[in-house]
Amino acid sequence: MQKQTSIEKALEQIQDGMTIMVGGFLGVGTPQALVDACIKKQVNNITLISNDTAFPEIGVGKWIVNRMVKKAIVSHIGTNPETGKQMMANETEVVLVPQGSLAEKIRCGGMGLGGVLTKTGVGTLVEEGKQTIVVENETYILETPLHADIALIYADIADETGNLMYHGSTKNFNPLMAAAADKVIVEAKQIVRAGTLSPDHVAVPHILVDAIVKGD
Repeated sequence: MQKQTSIEKALEQIQDGMTIMVGGFLGVGTPQALVDACIKKQVNNITLISNDTAFPEIGVGKWIVNRMVKKAIVSHIGTNPETGKQMMANETEVVLVPQGSLAEKIRCGGMGLGGVLTKTGVGTLVEEGKQTIVVENETYILETPLHADIALIYADIADETGNLMYHGSTKNFNPLMAAAADKVIVEAKQIVRAGTLSPDHVAVPHILVDAIVKGD
């Protein structure tokens, strides 16, 4: 099935108020063209799930600067001062989740799991408002799944059916998010014919992908 389309057509699926996952780590592995297209479309009231809020001029950091995000679920905000400013002014809700726990919450959302038990954050602010479970005299926090309406992810190479391949750290969070959203839009640096990619190199199978756009 041919899934390549224009950015404009792909973004028809995105509406105000959606929960959107965006792959990448400080902009590395982030679908920059899709992020910019959402700014152009003026999508607002987004609940953002991402590893971080990048930098003010890079990746989803631009969404923060343009005040498109009402809530950000991330592992840190230190590289984007604007996020901290909006959080302190109660203009944007920020939920900080330890990075490993964030990855596991997304994985649980994609795999249909009820959550994951972790000792990370026990006895700290991370534990507040969460269920704890004792296993063999050890206390764990139950981290519940994260799911999104849309995932905007990146791939170095995609074939025309949606199989995805990555080089190095561009994989950051992208495969996890591909399984944890109702719709998945991929920005690929290169798009090749079906059958070109070795199955051994495919990190995300085509069944998870709904649309592919060509990136820079």
